[in-house]
Amino acid sequence: MDDSKIKIILEKCTGCTLCVRICPFGAIKIENKKAIIDLSKCNLCGACVDSCKFAAIVLDKASVVKKDLSAYKDVWVFCEQKKGIIQTISFELLGEGKKLANKLGGKLCAVLLGDKIESKVDEVVWRGADKVYLVDAPELKNYQDDSYTKVLVELVKEYKPEVILCGATVIGRSLISRVAITIDAGLTADCTGLDIDMKERLLLQTRPAFGGNIMATIITPNHRPQMSTVRHKVMKEPELDKSHKAQVIKKKYGNDILSSRTKIIDIVEEIEETINLSEADIIVSGGRGIGGPENFSHIKELAKVLGAAVGASRATVDAGWIPYSHQVGQTGKTVCPKLYIACGISGQIQHLIGMQSSKVILAINKDPDAPIFKVATYGIVGDIFEIIPALTKEFKKILKK
Repeated sequence: MDDSKIKIILEKCTGCTLCVRICPFGAIKIENKKAIIDLSKCNLCGACVDSCKFAAIVLDKASVVKKDLSAYKDVWVFCEQKKGIIQTISFELLGEGKKLANKLGGKLCAVLLGDKIESKVDEVVWRGADKVYLVDAPELKNYQDDSYTKVLVELVKEYKPEVILCGATVIGRSLISRVAITIDAGLTADCTGLDIDMKERLLLQTRPAFGGNIMATIITPNHRPQMSTVRHKVMKEPELDKSHKAQVIKKKYGNDILSSRTKIIDIVEEIEETINLSEADIIVSGGRGIGGPENFSHIKELAKVLGAAVGASRATVDAGWIPYSHQVGQTGKTVCPKLYIACGISGQIQHLIGMQSSKVILAINKDPDAPIFKVATYGIVGDIFEIIPALTKEFKKILKK
């Protein structure tokens, strides 16, 4: 007797392939003009049922076992580290995570993976963590998809967090999406705002949509944990509290969890004369208005004088004028410096999303109607090839004093 929760009624199936195209898990194929469901891949989401015009697919929803959401508690922050140094995005998320944990009546928990990383536990405790899940192993020295995913999945299965936050970094985006699909959880990427619906205990995840033209608030009511990646520099770091104490839970895993299908041969870092874009207090950015890649020398010279980082618009990166690591905006980095100098940048919404929270914005553009002037604290209308060298010369004089 077939006791499958989802079935194909062969007499009704016409082999139209609609269900094949709609299935997000690739669980359906057509054989002899009839749909066949691979139950090992099927997630019982019901998308195929809704798509079938012939009512040939039946899902027994009553027999689908629902998660016991009440078993999930606490807010987790995955604390990203590189070379044993905890990245500042982790501190920002600990500050925001504390607010969410307080609203939910749970604890703020930090997840720390690495090699010889135990010495860094105090750093996350002093930022508000009530618990620290520590996995210290040589295999976790550098980030690798397989090992980090399997470790985090094991922790989630055992301790059942209600919310998981992770930085929207290269590592964070790679890791957390793999974890979400493995544990069948909801995930919202690139959030700029987080809150709690107290009545339903739902994480309200706000992020830009439709090119930044609207802000969408997303919920995942039927799955736990509720997972979000958050952009760098949109949350504030909490103050250090060296009197704060926390419970440290150390976990050990075998080779089946720590092993990886890939091997790191070498790590080649980009060599930059200026400081890191995400951490900079001053950023000098160039856009299409600078005319060509050779003219980034003016931007770099001004940045060097100011001790600033060099930023860029997407157009200049797409044109190959400067590497992607300098890109500011919706598809680049979100920054929040004390001073942002925009040179020859028109100010399209995708760029503004990444820098509009800067404390002071100085825009230099020959077009007086450029959108950048609407968000600028100060604006200079004129030829950047006259203004930037003049600023560089003047700052050199002032800073020498």
